[in-house]
Order: sequence, then C-alpha cells, then structure tokens
Amino acid sequence: MFVLLSLVLVAALAAGGYVWNLARTFNAESHTITNALPATSPERATTAGDSQNILLIGSDTRDPGADARSDTMMLVHLPGDRSGVYVMSIMRDTWTDIPGHGEHKINAAMALGGVPLMVETVQGLFDVPIDHVAVIDFEGFKGLTKALGGVEVNNEVPFQSSGANGEYFDAGPITLEGDSALKFVRERYAFTDGDYQRVKNQQAFVSGLISRFLSTETLSNPLKINDVVAEISPFLSVDESLDAAAAGSLAVELRNVRSGDIHMFTLPNLGVGTSSDGQSIVIKDDAAIAEISSALKGDMITAYADGLNGENY
Repeated sequence: MFVLLSLVLVAALAAGGYVWNLARTFNAESHTITNALPATSPERATTAGDSQNILLIGSDTRDPGADARSDTMMLVHLPGDRSGVYVMSIMRDTWTDIPGHGEHKINAAMALGGVPLMVETVQGLFDVPIDHVAVIDFEGFKGLTKALGGVEVNNEVPFQSSGANGEYFDAGPITLEGDSALKFVRERYAFTDGDYQRVKNQQAFVSGLISRFLSTETLSNPLKINDVVAEISPFLSVDESLDAAAAGSLAVELRNVRSGDIHMFTLPNLGVGTSSDGQSIVIKDDAAIAEISSALKGDMITAYADGLNGENY
C-alpha cells in the first residue's frame, strides 16, 4: 500500500522541488530487506513489455524476519503503459504449495522462510517475476492517518471491533484516524465471513487513503506531504533495489494516474474448506489463477479486470 502512495508523493514533491528532502527521509528512515528477491525468477514474457509486479505485505512487526506474520498480501501490477494501477488481494489462508515445505496457508511462508520465501511462493503461484517487495507494519497507519487529518472510508458493514478496547464502526462514510484506523483494517472476528470482509475493509481503506493523498488539499501542501512521508518511512521495509531513486522513477511514470485509475480486486477462490490436518483454509481456484497468470504475462490485466464487471472488486 505505502509503496503506491510513496510513488504518488514523490511525483508531487518532484513538481514542487522537494525531491531531495523526501529522498533523504525515505532512504534514512525506511528499512532494507537483504536478499528479499530470490536469485532466480520466472522469465518475463516478451509481451509483458515494461510492466512491473510489486508484492505488498502487511505485517505485525517492523522486523520482516522469519517470525513475522503476513496478515495481508496484495500483488500490484503496473501495466507497461502505466495507464493505471491494479491491486489484487490474496487471502492469507489460501492453501498452496510453499517451496521446500509442501502445502500450507500462503501466509505461513513468512514464518517458514521470511520475505524471500514469500516472494518465491507468490512467484510460483502465478509463474511471473516479482520486481519489488515492500513490508508494511500496520502500526504505521496510526501516524499516517493523523498526518493526513483523517481518511474517509465508505464502510460496507457496521461492526464492533473485538478486544477490551473495541470500537463501533457505523455503516456508510466514516473518518478513520489513529488507533481507529488500525482497528478497522485488522478486525476479522466481528464478521461471519472473517477474512473475506476484512480484505474488503482493507481495500476500502486503501481507496480512501489514495483519494486523500491525491486531493488538492494534500498535493498542494508540501509540509503535509513531508509529514506523511516521515510517518510512513519508519514502518516500511523494502527490497534492496527499491530506494528513493527507484520510487521516484516509477513516480514520474505514474504522474498521470489518479484515484479513478487505481483498480482493486481479490484473487478468486473456491471458498472455505478444511485441510487434511484439520485447518480451516481458503481453497484456491486453479482456473482463475491460470487466467490471471496469463493476463499478467501478456500485460493484459486491464482487460481481465474490466471483465470482472464489478465482481471481486
């Protein structure tokens, strides 16, 4: 999530001449994941052109080591013509093969082998290369939303978050800030369908976050932009090649992208089931995965997303 937003911010700062300050903050405060990308990756299809795939992982810690949990996974595809940004959520309980470990829930890859194994697992699932990876500590949401002055989200389902300090979130437009934002994106026990609704809520939050970033009020205020980047960076861990210069380069390429060009959907699945060892799992849809793989390889994800007609968005 924050990689996308950082790209937009870099573009905004470039227009205002604040690139140097942003780059210094980003490089000094963010964390680098050594050997995050596997040594070998699937070959990029010639039809994919200059498209890129970025894996975003939401975790519960700033240290993206082997003990971290990956509660959220999103595969971001940037088409070669940079006409939009396509964000696909992957259910964390998706039952799939983890290289060297057999079948597990996909989020177990982080515990079994850290970020490199998670990247390798996602690459294997779709048979496409991952160009960059970023791990976000959810704690960063609190300061980020405060720096933005709150984020408006259209809440689909009213709910009371769990825990001693639970909070009620009404249906319809709500403004999230600080601890409330963290509770909103992490809650799953309040829903009968658990992670399914949580993924929808996370997508709604990201949509609201991006809209807030791209508002005239934010983009015309260099001090607010700098505050936001300062709040993001300490909670962001990235691969060795995703420094401020690389982010800035992508930002220039995405300079014409607006909130309406950000498309979100969830990897289709066959529902909930039980593994042979008794775990509750999400059953992957191999046909849908093959279709998405083909779309990613051929840089045709735009056509794929258009064909969803709102389903899975």
